[in-house]
Amino acid sequence: MNKKITAAITAVGGFVPEDKLTNADLEKMVDTNDEWIRTRTGISERRILKGEGLATSDMVVPAVKQLCEKRGISPDEIDCLIVGTVTPDMVFPATANIACDKLGIKNAFSFDVSAACSGFLYTLTLGAALIESGRYKKVVVCGADKMSAIVDYTDRATCIIFGDGAGAVLLEPNEEGYGVLDSILRSDGSGSQYLHMKAGGSKKPASIETVLAKEHFAYQDGQPVFKFAVKGMADVSAELLEKNNLTGDDIAWLVPHQANLRIIDATANRMGLPREKVMINIQKYGNTTAGTIPLCLWEWESQLKKGDNIVLAAFGGGFTWGATLVKWAY
Repeated sequence: MNKKITAAITAVGGFVPEDKLTNADLEKMVDTNDEWIRTRTGISERRILKGEGLATSDMVVPAVKQLCEKRGISPDEIDCLIVGTVTPDMVFPATANIACDKLGIKNAFSFDVSAACSGFLYTLTLGAALIESGRYKKVVVCGADKMSAIVDYTDRATCIIFGDGAGAVLLEPNEEGYGVLDSILRSDGSGSQYLHMKAGGSKKPASIETVLAKEHFAYQDGQPVFKFAVKGMADVSAELLEKNNLTGDDIAWLVPHQANLRIIDATANRMGLPREKVMINIQKYGNTTAGTIPLCLWEWESQLKKGDNIVLAAFGGGFTWGATLVKWAY
């Protein structure tokens, strides 16, 4: 009998820009203050990608390069590159296509996934399915966003939250039971009214009017999003544990999307996890949308042990949300 193929994470890469935007900087830009931002979100600073013509693909590239170096593979060996992003370089071609060209990846197919802050979980599940099919041996999944490109720095409700960054993982077949073991993913399009970008799509193409009305920036109605996020992320994480007959004691780490410290705490509480088992770097990077979860894995990589059960959980615009169970492979 053939052993079941699972998709193991075998390398992690990450990239954050050098430029920092601190709460003190924001105090000079909008009516806000450091104490208010920290108590409500947990954020002290975020990274901003500055430079003429630099885009999301320019963060994907160093993250994937690093991952190839760590694993000792050449870009030619990659079969597929998937990028979860809501800030693509252009409407088309896909950011993944552009990144492949910059990386010299010649033998792969590539595409983008748009699921907002759940982008990395969605891409991870897709990438795992490609590995499990037996057809592909090396799939790279990325979460990357240049949120500074779609944030209105005069809107104090949103400009304090977001930052830029990218993370990537390499998936390879495993027959020892390591890797992506289960995912519960959900979406509810009725939430779109609370979190969206008004213009720039086929419904409302760019015009002088849309630009003047500032409709090419992320819009968020904070309260309903917060309520949905707390419930959605906590519920699905608890459901994932129950489905796999696990309790908080069996989990080495919770890797939550870094949107807001209060949402993270609510999820950990529902799972019965103490704060020291939760990866938190929101204070340094803010909300990098699809980038948050892989950036956590990148930062905590040295603390992960082979066989660790980790739960990845996210909630994003759409609404999209989900939780994924991973058994660490190295």
